[in-house]
Formats: sequence, C-alpha cells, structure tokens
Amino acid sequence: MNSKSSNSVLPEPSPELANATAPRQIVVGDVHGHYDGLMQLLDYLDLGETDEVYFLGDLVDRGPKSAQVVEFVKNSSYRCILGNHEHMMLSALPDQGENPQAWQAWLYSGGYATISSYQDAGIIPREHLQWMKTLPLYIDLGGAWLVHAGIHPTIPLTKQAATEFCWVRKEFHQIAKPYFENKLVIVGHTITFTFEGVESGALVQGQGWLGIDTGVYHARSGWLTGLDLTHQKVYQVNVLHPAKRQLPLEEAITNFKRPSLLTRLRPGKL
Repeated sequence: MNSKSSNSVLPEPSPELANATAPRQIVVGDVHGHYDGLMQLLDYLDLGETDEVYFLGDLVDRGPKSAQVVEFVKNSSYRCILGNHEHMMLSALPDQGENPQAWQAWLYSGGYATISSYQDAGIIPREHLQWMKTLPLYIDLGGAWLVHAGIHPTIPLTKQAATEFCWVRKEFHQIAKPYFENKLVIVGHTITFTFEGVESGALVQGQGWLGIDTGVYHARSGWLTGLDLTHQKVYQVNVLHPAKRQLPLEEAITNFKRPSLLTRLRPGKL
C-alpha cells in the first residue's frame, strides 16, 4: 500500500479529538450481507459507549445474512446512509403495483441472496423497508462528508438525488480538484481494487475523496473496513480467511491516478 501524497486532503486530527478517551467517529464500508464479518469488525474496533458509527450503505445483497445486518443496524444507535443496493431493493419492492424491470435488476445484482436471508421470517418485514426509506442520502460531519457513491461535479448539489449520490462513478472519481474546500468526501460503492494500481484491501484517495469499499463479498478480497476518523486508523477483518489488521490511515491509502486526456478520449476521437 502506498502512503498519501504531500497534497493529501486528509484533515489532521485535532488534539482534542485525538485524545485516547475522546469519542471516536467510525465509518464502515459496504457490508453486503456479511453479518458475521461485521460483528468481528465491531468487536475488533472495541467500541466505547460514546463512539459514533456510520455506515455508507449497501448493507444488503450478495452476502449470506442481509436480513441480520439490516435488523442489527436498524435497532442500533448507529447511523446509515442509503446505498444503491437499498435503492434497488426499494424500487423492486414498491408499496403498490409491480415493477418487473426493477425486480430483475435487483435480483441480478445480488437480490437473490437477500431474499434467501429472509427465509426464516417467510417475508421481508415491512418495517425493514420503511426504515430504508428514512435513510439519508448523505451525512455531513463537518470535516468529512459521507455519501455512498459520490457527488456529480456538474450538477448543483441541491439538484442531486439518489440517482447521483447512490450511483455516480467516474464523473466523481475523475474530478480535477476537490468538490469541497474543507471537507473530505468519504465513499463506498466502487471496490477499491478496481482502480488501477490499487491492491486488494487498500483504500483509494482521489481529489478530495476517499474510497473505503474494500470488496468484502468479492473472492479477490474479503476485506471489510472500518475507518477511525478521529485517530486516522484503519481496522479491517477478512471474511474469507481468519485475518484482521490495524493500520495508520496514511499507510492504507493508494492515490488514484486520473487517466490522461488521451486515454479518456473514446476510440475514433483521435
């Protein structure tokens, strides 16, 4: 893993927040139904009563225990934002009528595993769906701005909705300068090793943003990440083999290299 560059946008922790006894702010990447891994991560974090935990969405799909993850987070004091997989699930299971296209899209994207996780209940509880509908699209922590996928750089912030905040990818990743002057945007959604030059388990940093979805469900990774913003530490557990690790944030980061103008041009444009 490569260390952060000298022009890193990561804020330095204040002496007050860095105090070992101060409440911590913890951000957890996409869980995707891996309840057992989540329990291991939270245990590894050794949370205090006043520590704050934030989930970046995508609690469901692909992993084996989405129902258990939703039940746990819903009944906890932790906060969660809407991910594209919750967005798909809600679109596939509307209050009235049917949407076959949305249903098929959700199943194709991991919905079968979520349905299977609810088999013991025989039905997806309405309160789970109602809770998902209440999830915010982003959370502003002052120095950090939490959103599932990112921010579309050419659309005014007030005009953006789930279509952008839950789904955007390259338009956000390839921005030439930070979207906010004094906020680090923390995202999930895109597995970090899918960026060129980024190893499995590493975090990825672009211009004013940090990606922490390390692909817990993917056979190439298995890592689930918790980011301690207060002390700038990364905690990870692996669901594929018994492994866990704690790293200083700067050692866990690989910098994203924006493609050159030539590589961004579509074929036939030269």
